[in-house]
Amino acid sequence: MKKKLIREVSLEEAKALKIRKKVAKEVSVAIADAVAQCKVDVISAYPITPQTHIVEYLSELVNNGELESEYIPVESEHAAMSACIGASAAGARTFTATSSQGLLFMYEVLFIASALRLPIVMVIANRSISAPISIWNDHSDVMTMRDSGWIQFFAENGQEAVDLIYHSYRIAEKSLFPVAINIDGFILTHVIEPVEFLDQELVDKYVPHLKMNYKLDPKKPVTMGAIGVPEIYTEAKKAQDEAFNSSYKIIINAWKEFEKLTGKRYQPVEIYKMEDAEVALVIMGSLTETAMNAVDLLRDEGKKVGLLRLRLWRPFPLRDFIKAIGKVKAIGVVDRAVSHGATGGPVGIEVRSALYQSNKRPKIVNFIAGLSGRDVTVEDFIELFERTYHAIKTKPTFSYKIYGVKE
Repeated sequence: MKKKLIREVSLEEAKALKIRKKVAKEVSVAIADAVAQCKVDVISAYPITPQTHIVEYLSELVNNGELESEYIPVESEHAAMSACIGASAAGARTFTATSSQGLLFMYEVLFIASALRLPIVMVIANRSISAPISIWNDHSDVMTMRDSGWIQFFAENGQEAVDLIYHSYRIAEKSLFPVAINIDGFILTHVIEPVEFLDQELVDKYVPHLKMNYKLDPKKPVTMGAIGVPEIYTEAKKAQDEAFNSSYKIIINAWKEFEKLTGKRYQPVEIYKMEDAEVALVIMGSLTETAMNAVDLLRDEGKKVGLLRLRLWRPFPLRDFIKAIGKVKAIGVVDRAVSHGATGGPVGIEVRSALYQSNKRPKIVNFIAGLSGRDVTVEDFIELFERTYHAIKTKPTFSYKIYGVKE
C-alpha cells in the first residue's frame, strides 16, 4: 500500500475539529459543494467537457435555494472570465471552471485578471488541446497559462481538490491574485471517491467574508485597467511580479493555518521515500498514486528510488524543490505536455532551470508521457525509473523523449 501524503485524523480529533465523516461523491460534485461552502457571490459558467458537472451541480444548488449566489450562464469562456473580472472588481467572491479549448478562449482576459489583482478562483479540468480533437486528459491546456500571473495548484485526488478550494479562496483574497486549481479530466472529475468536508463553521473561520479595500464603487470611484504608457508599464509589471513572488509566503501561512484547524498538512513539494533515494521521478497530478506503487515495488527489490510531487506550480517553489531532491544522482521529470521546438517539456525545463541555480546537479531525464489520457501503468513507471538509473552513467546532463510512442 502506498503512503498517504496527508495525515489521517482520528475520530476523536474529527469531532473536536468539527470535520464531517467521509462521503462518497463524484469529485466534480464534491468540488461544487466546497465552492458552495465558501459562499461565493457570483458563478460564471459555460459548459465544456470534462468540467461541466461542476458548474451544472452549482446551478442546481442555486436553483434549489441551497446556495444564495448570482449564477450567470454566459455565451463563451471568454465571457465567463470577463464576467468574473467585472464581478470580482466590484467586490464579489467569484468562481468559474473550464477546460482545454475553453481555457484557450479565456486566454486574453486571464492576464487582465492577474494584473488587476482580482481574487478569482477557477478549476481547470485538464484536457488535451486540439488537434487532433481529444477530450481526454493531459496538461497541455494549463501549460499555456504558465506566465499569466495566476497562482496554480495541482490536485492528486478528490480530497485534495476539495481542500484546495478552501485554501484557494483564502490565499486569493489574502494575496489579491487569481488562483487556478488543476484536476485531471475524467481521471478525477468523473470518479467517485470518499471525500471529507469541513464543517461549515470551520469553513467560515478559514474563509471569512470578503472585504476588498479597492473595488469599483460609485461612492468611492477608482480606476482599474487604465492605459499603461511606456513611462509606467515596466514599473507596473515589476510591482506585479514582486507581489506575485510574495504570494508564496501567503500560501505557506494559509496551509499552516489549515493544518491547525484540520490536522491536515499540505506542502508545495510532497516527497515519497526520498530519505536515501539515488533516483527520483518528478510528477504532478493524479498519476502520482500510480508512480507510488512503482516506487514500492522497486524498493522491495532493494532499489533506492523516490518520488517528488509538485503541488504548487506557480509561483514555482524553488527552495522547497532543491531541498526535497536530497542527494539523488538522477531525476526523471514526467511531463504531460509537449513544448514544440523547445529543449524539453515545460516541467522538465523548469526543473533544469531550478537546478542551474543550485550546487546540486543531478543528471536530468525528461519524459513526456500520458498524452491524451494514454495509460501510464505501474510497469511504465518502473521502466521510467530504470531509464533514469541509466542516466547516471551517461555524459549528458539533460535529455528528453516522448515516451510510449507506438512504432
